Amino acid sequence: MADNSPGDVSGVKFLTVAEVATVMRVSKMTVYRLVHSGELPAVRVGRSFRVPEDQVNEYLQRSYFQTG
Repeated sequence: MADNSPGDVSGVKFLTVAEVATVMRVSKMTVYRLVHSGELPAVRVGRSFRVPEDQVNEYLQRSYFQTG
């Protein structure tokens, strides 16, 4: 039986900063700013950051707005 506690990351897909930048169509520096400001949650792996894919999707949903 799988442990679905909040700390369970077994089913989480992590993206690199470069992959997040590609998905969001922004620069890597923009992704780093979002991570450092806390707007985009990430985990540190050595000297690199990894961002959970679902957090990228949630960020984009929160940031979405319609014009007109």
